[in-house]
Amino acid sequence: MELAHSLLLNEEAYNQLGEVQKAEFIFEWLRYLEKLLLATSRNDVREKQKTLVEQLLSLLNNSPGPPTRKLLAKNLAILYSIGDTFSVYEAIDKCNDLIRSKDDSPSYLPTKLAAVVCLGSLYKKLGRILGNTFTDTVGNILKAVKSAESQGRYEIMLSLQNILNGLGAAAAPCHRDVYKAARSCLTDRSMAVRCAAAKCLLELQNEAIFMWSTDLDSVATLCFKSFEGSNYDVRISVSKLLGTILAKAITSKHPGTAASRQSIRRVSLEEVLELLGTGFLRGSSGFLRASGDMLKGTSSVSRDVRVGVTQAYVVFVSTLGGAWLEKNFAAFLSHILSLVSQSHPKATQTQIDAICCRRCVSFILRTTIGGLLGEKAQLAVVKDICQAIWKLKKVMDAVMSDGNLETRVGSTDVAASQHMLVCALQELGNLIHNLGTTAAPLLQDSSTGLLDSILSVTLHPSISVRLAAAWCLHCIAVALPSYLTPLLDRCLERLTGHKSSPEAVTGFSFAVAALLGAVKHCPLGIPHGKGKIIMTLAEDLLCSAAQNSRLSAQRTQAGWLLIAALMTLGPAVVSHHLARVLLLWKCVFPASPKDLETEKSRGDSFTWQVTLEGRAGALCGNLCAILKELAADLTAPDIQVSASTFLLPPLCHQDDLLILSPLLQETDHRFIEEQLLLGNGVACGSLEYDPYLIYEKDVEGDSVPKPLPPALSVISSAAKLFGVVCAHVGETQRLPILEQLLDSIKHTKGARQQVVQLHVVSSVSSFLKYVALSKGCLGPEELKRFALTLVTGALESTNPLLRCAAAEAWARLAQVLDDGAFTAGLAQVSFDKLKSARDVVTRTGHSLALGSLHRYLGGISSSQHLNSCIGILYTLAQDSTSPDVQTWALHSLSLIIDSAGPLYYVHVEPTLSLIIMLLLNVPPTHAEVHQSLGRCLNALITTLGPELQGNSTSISTLRASCLLGCAVMQDNPDCLVQAQAISCLQQLHMFAPRHVNLSSLVSCLCVNLYSPYLLLRRAVLACLRQLVQREAAEVSEHAVMLAKDSREELTPDADIREVGLEGALLILLDKETDERLCHDIKETLNYMLTSMAVEKLSLWLKLCKDVLAASADCTAITCVDTMQEEEGDKGDDASVLTTRHDEKSHPFTNPRWATRVFAAECVCRIINQCENATSAHFDIALAQEMKKKDSRNDFLVLHLADLIRMAFMAATDHSDQLRLSGLEMLLVVIRRFATVPEPEFPGHVILEQYQANVGAALRPAFTSETPPDVTAKACQVCSAWIASGVVSDLNDLRRVHQLLVSSLTKIQAGKEALSHLYNESASTMEILAVLKAWAEVYIIAVQRHKNHRQPLKTTSCLEDSIRNGSCSSDGLLDLVYADLGTLSRLWLAALQDFALLTLPSEFASQLPAEGGAFYTAETSENAKLQYYNSWALILHATALWLTSTGFVVADPDEGASDLSRPVTPTSMCQGSSSGATIKSPEDVYTDRFHLILGISVEFLCSLRSDATMESITACLHALQALLDVPWPRSKIGSDQDLGIELLNVLHRVILTRESPSIQLASLEVVRQIICAAQEHVKEKRRSAEVDDGAAEKETLPEFGEGKDTGGLVPGKSLVFATLELCVCILVRQLPELNPKLTGSPGVKARKPQMLSEDGSRLVSAALVILSELPAVCSPEGSISILPTILYLTIGVLRETAVKLPGGQLSSTVAASLQALKGILSSPMARAEKSHTAWTDLLRSALTTVLDCWDPVDETHQELDEVSLLTAITVFILSTSPEVTTIPCLQKRCIDKFKATLEIKDPMVQIKTYQLLHSIFQYPNPAVSYPYIYSLASCIMEKLQEIDKRKPENTAELQIFQEGIKVLETLVTVAEEHHRSQLVACLLPILISFLLDENALGSATSIMRNLHDFALQNLMQIGPQYSSVFKSLVASSPALKARLEAAIKGNQESVKVKIPTSKYTKNPGKNSSIQLKTSFL
Repeated sequence: MELAHSLLLNEEAYNQLGEVQKAEFIFEWLRYLEKLLLATSRNDVREKQKTLVEQLLSLLNNSPGPPTRKLLAKNLAILYSIGDTFSVYEAIDKCNDLIRSKDDSPSYLPTKLAAVVCLGSLYKKLGRILGNTFTDTVGNILKAVKSAESQGRYEIMLSLQNILNGLGAAAAPCHRDVYKAARSCLTDRSMAVRCAAAKCLLELQNEAIFMWSTDLDSVATLCFKSFEGSNYDVRISVSKLLGTILAKAITSKHPGTAASRQSIRRVSLEEVLELLGTGFLRGSSGFLRASGDMLKGTSSVSRDVRVGVTQAYVVFVSTLGGAWLEKNFAAFLSHILSLVSQSHPKATQTQIDAICCRRCVSFILRTTIGGLLGEKAQLAVVKDICQAIWKLKKVMDAVMSDGNLETRVGSTDVAASQHMLVCALQELGNLIHNLGTTAAPLLQDSSTGLLDSILSVTLHPSISVRLAAAWCLHCIAVALPSYLTPLLDRCLERLTGHKSSPEAVTGFSFAVAALLGAVKHCPLGIPHGKGKIIMTLAEDLLCSAAQNSRLSAQRTQAGWLLIAALMTLGPAVVSHHLARVLLLWKCVFPASPKDLETEKSRGDSFTWQVTLEGRAGALCGNLCAILKELAADLTAPDIQVSASTFLLPPLCHQDDLLILSPLLQETDHRFIEEQLLLGNGVACGSLEYDPYLIYEKDVEGDSVPKPLPPALSVISSAAKLFGVVCAHVGETQRLPILEQLLDSIKHTKGARQQVVQLHVVSSVSSFLKYVALSKGCLGPEELKRFALTLVTGALESTNPLLRCAAAEAWARLAQVLDDGAFTAGLAQVSFDKLKSARDVVTRTGHSLALGSLHRYLGGISSSQHLNSCIGILYTLAQDSTSPDVQTWALHSLSLIIDSAGPLYYVHVEPTLSLIIMLLLNVPPTHAEVHQSLGRCLNALITTLGPELQGNSTSISTLRASCLLGCAVMQDNPDCLVQAQAISCLQQLHMFAPRHVNLSSLVSCLCVNLYSPYLLLRRAVLACLRQLVQREAAEVSEHAVMLAKDSREELTPDADIREVGLEGALLILLDKETDERLCHDIKETLNYMLTSMAVEKLSLWLKLCKDVLAASADCTAITCVDTMQEEEGDKGDDASVLTTRHDEKSHPFTNPRWATRVFAAECVCRIINQCENATSAHFDIALAQEMKKKDSRNDFLVLHLADLIRMAFMAATDHSDQLRLSGLEMLLVVIRRFATVPEPEFPGHVILEQYQANVGAALRPAFTSETPPDVTAKACQVCSAWIASGVVSDLNDLRRVHQLLVSSLTKIQAGKEALSHLYNESASTMEILAVLKAWAEVYIIAVQRHKNHRQPLKTTSCLEDSIRNGSCSSDGLLDLVYADLGTLSRLWLAALQDFALLTLPSEFASQLPAEGGAFYTAETSENAKLQYYNSWALILHATALWLTSTGFVVADPDEGASDLSRPVTPTSMCQGSSSGATIKSPEDVYTDRFHLILGISVEFLCSLRSDATMESITACLHALQALLDVPWPRSKIGSDQDLGIELLNVLHRVILTRESPSIQLASLEVVRQIICAAQEHVKEKRRSAEVDDGAAEKETLPEFGEGKDTGGLVPGKSLVFATLELCVCILVRQLPELNPKLTGSPGVKARKPQMLSEDGSRLVSAALVILSELPAVCSPEGSISILPTILYLTIGVLRETAVKLPGGQLSSTVAASLQALKGILSSPMARAEKSHTAWTDLLRSALTTVLDCWDPVDETHQELDEVSLLTAITVFILSTSPEVTTIPCLQKRCIDKFKATLEIKDPMVQIKTYQLLHSIFQYPNPAVSYPYIYSLASCIMEKLQEIDKRKPENTAELQIFQEGIKVLETLVTVAEEHHRSQLVACLLPILISFLLDENALGSATSIMRNLHDFALQNLMQIGPQYSSVFKSLVASSPALKARLEAAIKGNQESVKVKIPTSKYTKNPGKNSSIQLKTSFL
């Protein structure tokens, strides 16, 4: 293939190839040439032009296939447009000669066709340059039309289209001739030719004025004729032609000049509509040429004409556009409705016709109103439709008031209005359904009277109208849930009041049923009590049915309908009424077989009708009996209709349906095209056929349910049921049934036989499918034979659908039997048939049978079979005489490729070359063959899979062929083939992304983005969705670049140029109605957003803003928006200019609410994406700085104003869903930006300036008519705003606070007070949302108050806080405090409800019958969810409130007897009867304490996987708050089991939740539990001492764990539980602490490690708890646990003693030292019972510490000496002397100090001096003296050494200072007679550092500091030891002189104010060091 990539054709390479490869080679060369020519310079092209032209023209004679000839023509045209044009005339002449040739042989045909295509292409590209040659050319082509076959006619029409396009107005002389030729082709027998002719005429009408003026009528009639017998593509093309011409006729401004002399009259809208109406009502028979039967009113318009005209209506309106429709809607509506009015009895003479016409009318209204108008215009349309309904209602009223009953019922007027009303009501329902809550203002507008109009026609005499009205009410209820309950009430009231009117009984029962069906779409539901009312009413209707024979049938139907609809409300409602329903069911059926017999013998048809109506609700009887009945149903002699199109599709495989009929595929016109599937005698579905569907879940989005006529649906249900029942009866009983079915086929003839066969096959097929899926078995051998006979017969039926179903059944049969020999036999049967048979039917049926066998049984095991199959199918696929055979064979081949998998590898190459050959040669008119080829190619690509990435020659060739095949399919005119091409490229891109040209693929996708074909749009989006997952940025860039290159205005390119691919997709999302497509668009946008939102921030935010700002109703924005004025006033000017300008500036015109909701969700996603990117997105100073550096940088914080504005617009919209999204967006913005400071105003945050907007956005959500879910969301935002701390001024906060206060007032009355519009659980949701919001505010207020009370260090800090309104921290608490009494009561009530609801089901009987404070018993299941969402914060707040009262004072507002004011029982399970006994405050507190504790433990002990972090944290904080005060601590302390249970629960939380914050919170609770236990033990000891004061000490009982024995029992011991928990934490962070893991309990020196910050915190918290444990034990108990505690504490020290710069200690070391100090100084160490044991253990511990140091191997130096030395010091200072003074230990300790003093690191020396300083000061000489003796001289030497060489840096200076301090300490502790010697040593050193005034000026800062330090010390020592001082100074004159000079110099410097700041800093340093070592 690479050899084909050259400018000139490589003929040498070409000639070496075989025939198939030659065609491939040529096509590849032409593809390459097209790109190359556009990129090559003009001169280079001219050089080679002659040769190139010759090569290209010579190809004409090579019989090029369709794709090749198209490319060839394109290249010729490009070549001439770039190079010289002088030889073009020769080329044109050559083409004309080829066309004129008399050779009619099939082999010459491709050459002729290629010449035709070339002419079209040349004229299209070169146009008027070709001068006057066109008249000859057109003449020549038109002449050829007459003798051409269908392919020729097809190509000629397309070629003429191109010629007209290129020449424009210059072709006027030929217009009439072309028109004539195209007219005849428009009614051609070939559908492809009709399509081509329509395209040609569409091009012609651009210039040929006569088509839309003088000849308008005949063009219309011609189009109507063309619709007859048409297919889907023809209807699309011709309706486009007709609609465009009619639109042009209305709008065109005729040119002046010569044309005006023809005095063309302007056509009015009325005339055009009349013209279309004629086609709709009379078909193609025209105006005056009505035949006799037409006048008699017998013939009916064929359905395809009616459907075609329907589509033309839609094209006509779409071409004129939305603005036109808005202006002319009233006229349009009355015309469309008149199509089904009585003035045209033809359209509605039979029910079948009427239903089909109504479908068409509905489609026109739905597509135009739904597709073209924005929400504002749709609201106006609703009013117009309402007017129309009122008018029709008046007509009806006039007739109904006529007293004569006979005239009333038979009146034509009533019948006349019925179809118009049905259409109007259905469209009204659809409109409101789609408008959602944005339609609310309409329903409130009394002038429209919308609801009244619908309710008034509920009494219409026609059942269709009553059902349509009910459906319309259903739609209103789904759209506006707040109207559901009021509407239900109105209908129930009328139903109860008008029980005696049959119309009212059925009409209002329909309405009630439809409204009940809406409940499942409304999450807020209806009040529970409504179920009871409806049940009672239904019973009443059923019981009173027999009283009045005129109403019997209606009441029976109504009663059962209501019960059936009630069932949709689910078990919560139904379970209450089940007994009554069962009783009613029982009464309907005869009680015994005897009753059944007597019943049969009596009764007239009317009573039977009533009885059967009643029994329709239930099914009873024996299965076998049912089977016989079903068999009879299926073969009944009176069935005439063939229901194949509805029976069989579910039984065929979804993929096989694609080959049958495009009508079975999904299209945008499915709604009307469906009727064409049925014969003309069959009605399409309509609601009146089965009223029970009115409450069913609507299957297709918002459209009305469309049950089939009973005749069809009975068959369909019978076939389905037959399958299930037959599979369940015994195997022997199946045989007679199948026999009966076979016989019934044999006994019928002709068309009847086909109908029976169809029913029988579909039943058996459904049976086999059921057995196969349930893995059952078939039964006896004969059964197999019968089934086979049945299916084989059907395989050769003339009905293609039946063949398809039979092939499926054939394969299912093999699947059920699962017998290799049988399967092989089946395959052989097909092989034989296919080899011998020549008819299309047999060949298609059996080829599909082979494919199906493979699908269900894999590769049928042997490769032999596979080879035979493939061989036969290859042959069939090349049978060019029958496209049908090719289509089925190729489809079957695609199934085999799919199922064979890797077995197929050997066949890939031949199959691929077959596919390419067919693609290059099958005429484009056989689109179905191309579609099957596409499926084969797709299957092949999947089979090759990732191997396509390979680089071997064979793989490269295969890949090139696949790409070539895709290219051919992309150029195919059929949209479904293009869709196939896209999905093949998508597969290729998945497996071999590098080899797919992304640019051309994206261009293909963009062009088809707005395609009119649904399946093509779906393919485009499925592909886009995959592409953007990998390379979103590239796709987006390609799309924009391609759009810029393309100049077209009407394609998606225009949108992409303006708003990028993202914007184009959003526009498409707004227009699209197909759910699957919308889902794909959203997914695609989400992927693009995830990968690109941060880089293209402005673009995304602008898109979202445009969508939200183009809202249907901008009035809401004005209240806070300042941007509004700048935009200027855009009035509703209808002139074209302003609207055009407006659209340009705003690509989104009036988007739907769903699109706006999606945009709001996108904004939240963008914020989340930015959060994962750089921090500059949330830091305005940084963002501005980076923006200055590079203006392309963009950060979210710079768009904050836009975010707030968008959130505000959404939150204040009419649509409730959008309000929820807006509030969510506001919440996200508050949470993300609350802490971002405002750099211009220090101390303020950036959000502060938007408080007015936030307030304004929240206020509307608290009005009385707002639904509870919106209010609940707004409460959440309120609390987040208050808690965020953005606003510090209380007055500003009050605005939002006031909203919460108003809600609190509203909910205070409990569950009774709230709205009765929704289910009780909705009120629960609102109440709990309010309580949760208050809880959050209270928690924050308390926290701030706490933080604020921390002592303030510096004055500046104080000033700041005063400036920031320091009162705000208390102020917020004050704000809450006012309502705290009420709140606390409500919180407690809510917690009590929650506690009741979480009880296991076995306690259900103990729950209060009337429910709780905020939920009713019936809705408890729904309420649970609401409580789950909010209990945790309420619990935390309640705990804080209880803590604040300290469990000491009763709340003044509440009687101390009750937990909660609302209707809750006083305490958990006591009935309210016990209210008489007033509880003591102690009991009340105990109840509350256990309530909070119980809820917490219940939640924490079985954490569900969906438990949120927020809930767990809140729960733990609540426990912390509870244990912060003495009273609850005393409860826990005194109840050891409770404490242990809590510890076990916390242990479990720590094990199951990895989050450090949760683990830390848990540890804090553990610490509090231990504190409680300590307090309890202390209290007991104290009271025992007081009581036994006089008694002997020895007799005191031992308190604390371990009592006298010291034993701790696991499970019964608090200490043991705590130890387990602490070990769990420590070992998780430091696995080395676990001896089991390390393999030895001994101390092994390991490299210490630094823990993460979270890890350090956890370890420190655990150590604090460990150090508290001895105090909980008795002396014996403490001995048991001491080894463990010491091991862990020292272990942490050892494992984490890392050397840190500056001699600091790591936080874990500090914690372990602190813990060590706590343990060592425990009173237990001194208690007489434990003293000895403790001493031994502590000595061992000290040895362990010392051992850490001694080198076991060479890793010892890694440990930090300072940490270990400090530990030794802690031992020395904190234990009793006998621990450390034993000689061996003491010597080792002293050695350590000596060794450390020798270390060169100055920081280590400084620390060592400091530690020695504290040891020397120790009061007990037994401890301190040995150290002084051993180390003093050593220190002295070091100081003298420094003295000699003078300190050089601050570190040495510090060492010196610390050393001097140690010496000074020695002086103070020394005995009197040694003191003078020490002072004598110290003074010379100090004096030697003094400087005189000269030296002072020039000294370094270090020397000066030393001088100051020495001088100050001398000043202190001098007076203390004056005698020694004086004698020393006297004895040494040098010292004296130096001292005096220094003092004098110092006085001078004080005068000159030399700053001594360096010195004053020093004490700071020392103090900081002392702080760090404060655990000594």
